[in-house]
Amino acid sequence: MRQFPPCRIVCLTEETVETLYLLGEQDRIVGVSGYAVRPPRVRREKPRVSAFISADIPRILSLEPDLVLAFSDLQAEIVADLVRAGVAIHVFNQRDVAGILAMIRTLGALVGAAEKADQLATSYEQRLAGIASTSRPSPKPRVYFEEWDDPLISGIGWVCELIEIAGGEDVLPDLRFQQAARDRIVSPETVRATAPDVILASWCGKKVVADRIRKRPGWNQIPAVRNDRIVEIKSPVILQPGPAALTDGLDAIVAALWPPSG
Repeated sequence: MRQFPPCRIVCLTEETVETLYLLGEQDRIVGVSGYAVRPPRVRREKPRVSAFISADIPRILSLEPDLVLAFSDLQAEIVADLVRAGVAIHVFNQRDVAGILAMIRTLGALVGAAEKADQLATSYEQRLAGIASTSRPSPKPRVYFEEWDDPLISGIGWVCELIEIAGGEDVLPDLRFQQAARDRIVSPETVRATAPDVILASWCGKKVVADRIRKRPGWNQIPAVRNDRIVEIKSPVILQPGPAALTDGLDAIVAALWPPSG
């Protein structure tokens, strides 16, 4: 018999972990993704049961979850195994800012904290609107965001939106409509031709090496390289479609685009 609200939740990605902590519902979590680092205490409080596209199914089942939270088709095989084992699952698929806000509200409803979740999402909406309405100098800095370096991958939907909210112009705006990473691969020549003023990089869990970016053939002519405006944004605050991206991630983009003068 299923219980509502669920008391034993396993989170296979980090954004649902952070959201449940922000809602004060962390006691419901019995297992998390190994990538979950927000808040920092989660690493000592909750057992790690999965990576991103792999999971310890026997360990998850031993935790007797009454709900597992997953993300996207990339976790479809994990989901299928758990469904066959009789586990209740909710799969999110948020790819833009509106989707992140909807995820927060939906998750709140799933755990019986709808009002608090709506308040949290509303606070983010107000925050985003305030940053978007901030007066900035012209012209807008042209921004290239790099999710991976070999091959070059760009264009994550929510990151593109956050660049614009921060007052920048995404140099590859059409890529945001492509969900699959393979459809967001770009050539070095294409990026060079866009002549970005700022390069933001977050190499999906590994350290960005700015010197490797500088040494790409012909990239020494890109304004961002010429003017030393290559900025790493840590993966946990920008590559997960959840609260981190709307707070620390957005703040990091603003800081990169509008450094203090003098």
